[in-house]
Amino acid sequence: MGHQKIFGYARVSSREQNSARQFEALKNAGVIPGQVYSDQASGKDFERTEYQALKARLCAGDILVVKSIDRLGRNYHEIIEEWKALTKDLGVHIRVLDLPLLDTTKSGKDLTGTFIADIVLQILSYVAEQERVNIRQRQAEGIALARAQGKHLGRPYIPKPSNFDKIYEHWRAGHIPATKALKQTGLKRSTFDRFVREKKAEAAARTTAVVTTATPPSAAPRQNSL
Repeated sequence: MGHQKIFGYARVSSREQNSARQFEALKNAGVIPGQVYSDQASGKDFERTEYQALKARLCAGDILVVKSIDRLGRNYHEIIEEWKALTKDLGVHIRVLDLPLLDTTKSGKDLTGTFIADIVLQILSYVAEQERVNIRQRQAEGIALARAQGKHLGRPYIPKPSNFDKIYEHWRAGHIPATKALKQTGLKRSTFDRFVREKKAEAAARTTAVVTTATPPSAAPRQNSL
């Protein structure tokens, strides 16, 4: 078996986030810069370019260091599966700097460290799932309360501009392009299209009403006398 190596992994979700603190923490933990892999990607799964490149280099006995468990991923179910794949299948040790109990290097010749880490990970997964359930419940309760109080939900309602009907007729007749109609009404394209659909629906309803009114009821069939 080759010499044990220490690798580090860092992740940020967007350009606005800075991974400098993660790099500094990994350096202080003994990871040399050339052994650190970093992704700018969501933590919803493990299909990340640099993480997969790192995983391909890991060998039994190597140590993977991350600053916090959420840098490894956001989905705790997938984290548990990946943790098992790394520690059980590949024989890799994992150290989570912000949570010392998640450190399988402490196992030594027995399985105590790995056992404790597995239990802590399961607890974290349970807590995270319960928090997601609570958030969804609070959101549902808030929506139900707002509806009961007659509050508008979703995007703010935008009233139809006073000049819309006139601009609409010019646009429909082909006298002005859509870009000019948008500028003159001050509407976004999606809102303009919504008002157009409403106008067409109103016109269709009027047409149907006129046709219904103009059509006389069918005469009852004449009964032939016997």
